[in-house]
Amino acid sequence: MPLPEVETHLLGGTANRGLVVRVGDTVRRPLRPSSLATHALLEHLERVGFEGAPRLLGIDSQGREVLSYLRGETVTTPYPDWSMTDEALDSVARLLRAYHEAVADFRPVGLEWAEPVPSAYVTGLISHNDPNLDNVVFRNGVAVALIDFDLAGPGSPLWDVATAVRLWAPLRPDADIHDVRRGRSFTRLRRFADAYGLTDPDRLRLVDAAADNHIWCMAYVRHGAESGHPWFHQRWTTGESELTNRTNTWFEQHADDLRRALL
Repeated sequence: MPLPEVETHLLGGTANRGLVVRVGDTVRRPLRPSSLATHALLEHLERVGFEGAPRLLGIDSQGREVLSYLRGETVTTPYPDWSMTDEALDSVARLLRAYHEAVADFRPVGLEWAEPVPSAYVTGLISHNDPNLDNVVFRNGVAVALIDFDLAGPGSPLWDVATAVRLWAPLRPDADIHDVRRGRSFTRLRRFADAYGLTDPDRLRLVDAAADNHIWCMAYVRHGAESGHPWFHQRWTTGESELTNRTNTWFEQHADDLRRALL
């Protein structure tokens, strides 16, 4: 008789906290209204040979999606020293560029995606929309894969770069940066744009896109909290609301400085 499958809980994101498990070399995650769209995206990435995303393996007996487990490390607090280096930042930018190249000819029709992004940042490309620190897999200090495609949907390279650099630089008041990145937001902003190879037109829009992305992301968190999601509620009521306001003000006060950093 085969031994029962051992399930090991993975941290998961805020939305799926406590619901994501590892079973052997697979990951099991709850299905969502947008799962068909996400699965079509993952199948496209497999067809074009993109190695930086999990493979869809099916649906298990409990109705959970089954994905391949990608070995490596994700960045969670307390942040390890290697994850805060400029070299790690560069590798995230290069990974994001490789994903955009892989998904450029994906043209889905009639699929339901999770959370629409502002129309000004929709160009037809299916962006990841959540390249947070804990959604990037590293090996030997180099970013090799994106995970958690729950928020993927119609967007643009600019929107993904804005999301990533806002979180990885990070773009927020220095007083709210509690690691070695403090005081280096402008430098890391420029470095990420350079490593990605951002076009000149998108460089001109990047600061506004990052500010708009912060508003979009925090509205998503606030809506989750107001809808009664326990982890979103905990996040929003334990400082996120105040940090949101401080960061919005910071973007307004430093918009010109940020743009100059990209010149």
